[in-house]
Amino acid sequence: MTKAYPPSPYSSPIGKHNAESHTLSVLVDNEPGVLARVVGLFSARSFNIESLTVAEVAHENHLSRITIATSGTPEVIEQVRHQLERLVPVHSVTDLTLAARAIERELAMVKVRGKGDARVEALQLAEAFRAKVIDATTESFIFEITGAPRKNDDFVDLMRPIGLVEVSRTGIAAISRGPEPI
Repeated sequence: MTKAYPPSPYSSPIGKHNAESHTLSVLVDNEPGVLARVVGLFSARSFNIESLTVAEVAHENHLSRITIATSGTPEVIEQVRHQLERLVPVHSVTDLTLAARAIERELAMVKVRGKGDARVEALQLAEAFRAKVIDATTESFIFEITGAPRKNDDFVDLMRPIGLVEVSRTGIAAISRGPEPI
C-alpha cells in the first residue's frame, strides 16, 4: 500500500501559466559543501534548476558566485530567494532578471556532421551567428558560439536539419551593467 501525499503547490498545474524564467546570482563562501547545500535546497523543495554555473570570483576573500537559471511563479521565485538568503555560507542573492540592465551569456560547442551542400550551409549559418569553427574534419565541424542563451538555442535549432550530432553548453553567466556591484 502506497502512502498518499498531498499535492505539492510547486507541481500544481494551477498558476503554471504565469511561470517566469529568472536568473539568480548567489555570492557564497568558497568552501566544501556549499554547492551541495544550495542545490539541496532546490531539490528538497522540487524547484528545477535549468542552468547552473559556479566559479570563484574573489580569490583573496574566498568567495564564489553561483549563477542559477530557474523558473516558477513570482511567488515561488521570491520564496527560493528568501530560502537561499537564510543559508549560512550565502552572502547575497540577487535576482538579475529584475535588474533591467543585466547581461546573460553562455558558451556552446556544437558538433555538426555534413558533406557537400550541408557543409556549405552550416558554415554560412555559423558566419551569420558569429560562431567560430574550432575543429573540422572532412565530415564534421565543431562550432563555438557565445551569446545570449536564446541566440544559442536558435543556432542549435538551425543546425538540427543540417546534421546536428551533439551540443555541450556551459550554462548562463550573468552580470549587472553599470559601475555598481550586485
